[in-house]
Amino acid sequence: MQHPPEQVPAPLDGPAVDVSDARELLLGYLGWYREALMRKLAGLSDDQLRTPAEPLGWSPLGLVQHLGWVERRWLRWGFGAEDVVAYPPGGDTEEWAIAADTATTQVITAYQAEVTAATSLIAHAALSDQARLGGRFKTPDQAPSLGRILFHLLQEYARHIGHLDIARELIDGETGE
Repeated sequence: MQHPPEQVPAPLDGPAVDVSDARELLLGYLGWYREALMRKLAGLSDDQLRTPAEPLGWSPLGLVQHLGWVERRWLRWGFGAEDVVAYPPGGDTEEWAIAADTATTQVITAYQAEVTAATSLIAHAALSDQARLGGRFKTPDQAPSLGRILFHLLQEYARHIGHLDIARELIDGETGE
């Protein structure tokens, strides 16, 4: 009697399977989702990156721009209390829309700069460290811990990467992993 071949489970996404430290897990998964964002853009033409996917109403490049603002709001303005512009002057519409005279590389470079600044800001912070006051958070009772902020960012990325999977399927039929 022949037995079916044994199914080997796919490797886990994100950090290595033996990682159990909460900080390493949160940062590992956040890094994985940041990389997934770039992987899911691969193969799209400039026009496909910039054209809003219907019926969603936003473009893949608009999502990248939005996530750059999210990084800035939660880590630089939020956790670090840096004196930065936290929202574009035109609000959500401007946050998601790509101006015709804005190069694709400019949007991606700005996003990557936010990720680099955020990574540097939290490099030596503990998950229990509270956000500094003066930026997004004005009083100690409003200021979340870094762990809480990273968890929020992780769910934000997970949700939006799922949205990008849908947009990508609408644009060119590619499906996510």
